[in-house]
Amino acid sequence: MALVDQQKIRRSRTGLIAHDPARAQAGYTLFAPMLGDGTVFLVDMDGKVAHTWRPPFRPGLYGYLIDNGHLFYGGKVMDDLGRFEAWPRFKGGAVLELDWHGRILWELRHPDHHHDARRLRNGNVLLLCLTPLPAHVAAKVRGGLPGTEADGKIYADYLVEVTTQGDVVWEWRSWEHLDPAAHPVTLQDRRHEWTHGNTVAETADGHIVVSFRNISTVIMIERASGNVVWALSSPPLAQQHDPRPLPNGNLLIFDNGTHRCDHPATYSRVIEVDPRTSAIVWEYTDPSLFEFFSPYISGAQRLANGNTLICEGCHGRIFEVTPEREVVWEFVSPHFSHEPGAPGLNNWVFRAFRYTAEEIEAARRA
Repeated sequence: MALVDQQKIRRSRTGLIAHDPARAQAGYTLFAPMLGDGTVFLVDMDGKVAHTWRPPFRPGLYGYLIDNGHLFYGGKVMDDLGRFEAWPRFKGGAVLELDWHGRILWELRHPDHHHDARRLRNGNVLLLCLTPLPAHVAAKVRGGLPGTEADGKIYADYLVEVTTQGDVVWEWRSWEHLDPAAHPVTLQDRRHEWTHGNTVAETADGHIVVSFRNISTVIMIERASGNVVWALSSPPLAQQHDPRPLPNGNLLIFDNGTHRCDHPATYSRVIEVDPRTSAIVWEYTDPSLFEFFSPYISGAQRLANGNTLICEGCHGRIFEVTPEREVVWEFVSPHFSHEPGAPGLNNWVFRAFRYTAEEIEAARRA
């Protein structure tokens, strides 16, 4: 047995790393180890576990608290894993709502669901799904590594809005609204997917925001018409995740930085974008540029005190920065897993969320 832990992150340090109580947003941080057994953790500002949920599925890919205080959770159904090489890593298949004690209030299943799902303000559920492209559309897809289709197929994303009873009330298909010629796959990616969606969200106006990693594009959809009313691509984006609507109408985006087109360096950043002008109005990078980088997953949340909670997903690192970009809280997940198909031993966290003590108390009573 090795005397030295061979996992670099775990060898360095896990758990609570830093805390400035005077400037950090007090509360509790929720996260689900992405490669874990499905346990969802709520930790306090000292990094100590305050509560856990144990859904019947491992993450597909995360959970968060909805307005009624319950846990809205995406789960991975462990069948139909052979569509293409990456599918087992981000497949979902189940969405459910649990109360504080872990009781399941309802559950939905969908064989095409992956990455993300959201509870909409009307009470319905929006699912991010994928399916093979029609052959005539697939023939127009450019970019990617030649010959890497999935048995000749290229998959792409579609959205399904359903009631909690499973009734479909709205659908939207990416290939009916996006032009493959204008949105080529990143040259280094495999051609088994065209768009590779990783996020869906709802704006205050009822528009739907979607993030497509493989084409480095975020779009905003008018739900009534299905039209794309706003889009941002590369540059400035580089295989981004988690475009999150803010109260001021802007979007907070984790810009992963993989295959960046406007800079020679590979680095991650969090940007706030004004969709009215497409201008970046705030940006976080590490003072040492290369020290903040997650090639996959990740996200960011704007907190009530103006700070930003950032999930550097591939390192299991969750940290809070001020508007002046100073770190005031940092925690590294101590939960590591090694499984077939995943790139080694990791403590990946898809997303993380901070909740106030008042929000958690309301969740306890819900």
